[in-house]
Amino acid sequence: MNMLKEGDQVPEFTTTDQDGNAVRWSDYATKKVVVFFYPKASTPGCTAEACNLRDHYKELQAAGYELLGVSADSEKRQSNFKTKYEFPFPLLADEDKTVINAFGVWGPKKFMGKEYDGIHRTTFIVENGTVTRVIGKVKTKDHAAQILSGG
Repeated sequence: MNMLKEGDQVPEFTTTDQDGNAVRWSDYATKKVVVFFYPKASTPGCTAEACNLRDHYKELQAAGYELLGVSADSEKRQSNFKTKYEFPFPLLADEDKTVINAFGVWGPKKFMGKEYDGIHRTTFIVENGTVTRVIGKVKTKDHAAQILSGG
């Protein structure tokens, strides 16, 4: 796993959002962006994290951030997740792991004694195409505060 770190440039990528629309990194490269990776749509931790960001979306926008949620779920699963919880930000359906691999968040994980490969719940704060902060220990129920606190 070769995860992007502070100071790294985000490589160009194109993938699709929950509605099948093409999403290109170049459309975000000059903005302040929160790119949050989560293991699986509609699971308890991922739902808590995305709902916390939804509930504080206006504050995040006021701080200048755009949000992109990313998992390896299908467009249909992402669409259902977004619709059910009324997320105001796009969810990227990265089934081929283009974005996941670009950021380096796919790798070995352990859960209940089993080891397997999966997405590491990680958030990247990116400004003008450069990673300015990586949040590896995401507090799913208080994630917006983690982002806004800068610490």
